[in-house]
Amino acid sequence: MARIAFILLCHKDPEGIIAQARRLTETGDFVAIHFDAHAKSDDYARIRAELADNPGVTFARKRVRCGWGEWSLVAATLQAVRAAAADFPQATHFYMLSGDCMPVKSAGFARDLLDREDCDYIESFDFFESDWIKTGIKEERLIYRHWFNERRQKTWFYRSMEWQQRMGWSRPIPDGLRIMIGSQWWCLRRETIEKILTFCDARRDILRFFATTWIPDETFFQTLVPHLVPRDQIRTRTLTFLMFTDYGMPVTFYNDHYDLLLGQDYLFARKISPEALDLKERLGQLWQSARRDFAISGEGRELHGFLTRQGRIGLRFGRRAWEASAQVGRGHVLHVILCKKWHFAKRLTQAIRDRAGIPAVDYLFNESEANLPDLGGLEQGWDKRHHHRRAMIAMLMQHFDAGRLVICLDPANAEVLADLAADRADLRVLHIDCDFSDDYLRGHVARIGLVGADTSAGRIESLIPVMRRDLAHEVETLRDMNLRRFEMIRADADSQANAAALARFLDVSGDLAHDLAETPHLFAD
Repeated sequence: MARIAFILLCHKDPEGIIAQARRLTETGDFVAIHFDAHAKSDDYARIRAELADNPGVTFARKRVRCGWGEWSLVAATLQAVRAAAADFPQATHFYMLSGDCMPVKSAGFARDLLDREDCDYIESFDFFESDWIKTGIKEERLIYRHWFNERRQKTWFYRSMEWQQRMGWSRPIPDGLRIMIGSQWWCLRRETIEKILTFCDARRDILRFFATTWIPDETFFQTLVPHLVPRDQIRTRTLTFLMFTDYGMPVTFYNDHYDLLLGQDYLFARKISPEALDLKERLGQLWQSARRDFAISGEGRELHGFLTRQGRIGLRFGRRAWEASAQVGRGHVLHVILCKKWHFAKRLTQAIRDRAGIPAVDYLFNESEANLPDLGGLEQGWDKRHHHRRAMIAMLMQHFDAGRLVICLDPANAEVLADLAADRADLRVLHIDCDFSDDYLRGHVARIGLVGADTSAGRIESLIPVMRRDLAHEVETLRDMNLRRFEMIRADADSQANAAALARFLDVSGDLAHDLAETPHLFAD
């Protein structure tokens, strides 16, 4: 009879992880947990303490600091796999899960399916010939070395790749290796796992190659499995049900998706909303039940796509992400940097990305580029982004897989800030107070179109005091909003005061806040 060792990669929600591990082991299976080294140490200590007496739970021997798109995700997976293989010799199958996955069948049904056929379940499509990659770079993922994270260090990511292109530093694919691609959510037999671990120990050169590829969690196991296992023993599919919206973002499942999920030909589903408590409870009970009679319809993607395309307000699955009720949501933190001199704010967001590792974009509602990630083309849709602000912010947080986000905003956009303040999210505002010289104001009136090339010098001079009063009024309007969390930094304040404000704004250590306050040329015009 099949017994499953679940490889659980997680970085938050200790209560959910503990419940997940207990639920899966109570049916006789096993769980190996890797908890991101970036996450809170108190949360990890709590998970270990709560599960210490559970013989069906083990932990990765080494915790890795994980980043989306990085080799660290594969390294973390291998750590958990090695722990599971060593500690659970009874396990016949190894199943990749994340913290927001839930079962959509019973444990008995899952064992029946795995016992029925001696094979591995993993998506594995030809990297170059398939159309699995819909947007963004493709062969560049492999032939160039990637030392920087595209989400946190976007400038350096693309600059490094450009340098390698200019210098002709592309590299070949390792001999004898056909690169494949697919979803990271797989289920593999023990003998396959043992072959992979033996291969990793023997071929460090292959690990070094994948370690500097981009998004290797979509290529590493997907390449090694067909390299090591006969093709007739591989089913090119995942046993975890997941869908993507028309914007390339994972679909989140809520309480009213229960029937839809049970009808799909899968064992687990991803992503379940943290707020879908009723759905989680029902699915948890389902896994532990004796039920085996599931009517598989498999219409999930078509039905969900049809209903959401209708955009019918109030009907099942009908609400679009950008409707008026769209929220960033309670439990999320939105950091807004207000600054008239955009280059000041952009230097700070770059420092936050590089040093604090907090997702940060630039003037999201003021400029088209704004240092946004690839969202399948949505980042280019200026009108939709501007008209559905909270939905856009929520989508970015989901993309970065983070509970907080830093954005920049021009002080002239008081109505945007008021809209964000009406959300349930924890709003924190940092105002970078600026001094405006007459020369700056002369350029400003030209930039905003108040004067033209033929405007007389006298006319321009008469507008300077008007513009100075207008800029002062913008700031007063913001202060009159009486925001609960409002901080300010300025060039003529000492670094200690600016660091204290940044520490409160970002909820970071004093040392890190001081480093941010000392960002080179932060206040330089």
